[in-house]
Amino acid sequence: MSAQDAVLRLACLDAEAPPLFHKSPDGVTREGYEPAAAAVVAAAMGRRVEWAMVPWNDMIPSVQRHEADAVWCGQSIIPSRAEQVDFTRPYGVFNEALLVRKGSGITAPGALAGLRVGAIAGSTNMALAQTFPGAVTVPFGGESDDVFGEMLAALESGAVDGVVDDDLVFVPLGDDPRFEVAFTVRTQNRWGVGVAKDRPELREAIDAALATVIGDGRLEAVWRQWLPGLDYPFGSE
Repeated sequence: MSAQDAVLRLACLDAEAPPLFHKSPDGVTREGYEPAAAAVVAAAMGRRVEWAMVPWNDMIPSVQRHEADAVWCGQSIIPSRAEQVDFTRPYGVFNEALLVRKGSGITAPGALAGLRVGAIAGSTNMALAQTFPGAVTVPFGGESDDVFGEMLAALESGAVDGVVDDDLVFVPLGDDPRFEVAFTVRTQNRWGVGVAKDRPELREAIDAALATVIGDGRLEAVWRQWLPGLDYPFGSE
């Protein structure tokens, strides 16, 4: 295997969204659940991870252009994405939650009529927000390098009244005096690694490596390190 073949180049945005991932201190290294999970999978393939850090809306296109081998960045396996890339088995299963300003009094979807609820455009989070009766949905585009930070800033300023995202990204905000989780919806979204449709062998190789690290406990060790408050969703295979 050549030195180039030994690299697994993965697309993700560079943002501060712990415990999922932290903003890279040097534009190269990354920490968090996804980077750690990717590292053990790459090791099982005999490769090392190299990150291609791009805006949210360029992640899948960068894979389609073969500028990255795969997207490993909070991608729920949904039909609109599966039309663009092929997914591996999931490396995580997560629910979704609504974050609001502290003291808002919002505790259920029925309290959102007439209120502005933000989420990333085209995401499963936006699809959930659109089910809240009477809520006015506010899409946030993927052009920014830090769309999550933009949503939090909009919530703090009052530009939106709530933000929908996956439950794990709100874990670090548990003690933040500005915000609170209003409620969680058990959506059980499956997150996978997206690979270009013309590279089936690579998808199969990543999928096999995922099966290996699930079976031997390496993925569970990473999960318990970074996501100790969430139930590990996989048994051994």
